Amino acid sequence: MLVESFSSFDGTRLAIHREGAGRPLVLLHGLFSSSQMNWIKWRHSARFAGAEFEAIMLDFRVHGESDAPNDPGAYPDGVLVRDVAALIAHLGLAPGEYDLVGFSLGARTSLHGCASGVLEPRKLIACGMGVAGLTEWQKRAGFFKRVIDEFDTIERGDPAYLSRQFLKSQGVDRVAARLLLDSMGDFDLDMIGNITMPTLVACGVNDQDNGSAIELASLLPNASYHEVPGGHLDSATKPELGDAILEYLNAP
Repeated sequence: MLVESFSSFDGTRLAIHREGAGRPLVLLHGLFSSSQMNWIKWRHSARFAGAEFEAIMLDFRVHGESDAPNDPGAYPDGVLVRDVAALIAHLGLAPGEYDLVGFSLGARTSLHGCASGVLEPRKLIACGMGVAGLTEWQKRAGFFKRVIDEFDTIERGDPAYLSRQFLKSQGVDRVAARLLLDSMGDFDLDMIGNITMPTLVACGVNDQDNGSAIELASLLPNASYHEVPGGHLDSATKPELGDAILEYLNAP
């Protein structure tokens, strides 16, 4: 496993975890998570590397081993899409030379980037994401802002308790996290037709956190849906998710 860093479009230092050699596979983790938590710990990256892919895992700003600036100026609109575009440029990857996989926030970022034409992977895989997670982001962000704002008073039994515990376990800078939440807007469904590359929407059978993944797959021009075990918090831990990703990437 190689861990390195690069300077994004605004100079923020972002960490990259790389494993394997082969076709570039860019992997984006979920909110308040990290490459380690989503892709490395459960051996997805090792599985991809063993299948002749290079797993290239970005830690978003505020996450993992990347910087978490407290300056509001470090969070312009669409900052995460710009960070992924900076990663692609840093790697020197041309359109169609890489595949792109995102889980939850990573899926949302990938879909925004592909819809705007900033990201152009050969294949796209969006995990743990439904229509509501795109079009009603402000509502979802409000939930996480409450987790941050009421962090010290949320108790067991509160619907926000598990998210509070996860945020605590990952050591996320809460000031920076709130600034990041404010940088993300709702997705315009009129742009979904721009996502023309082959796309897989994969989601846990018990995962409704971001609305209907089946509906999302039906709206995309060139997509299929695949169900895996688990809910939103544990579907990324299941080997079936890695199996579904590899099967789709290796299909003609």
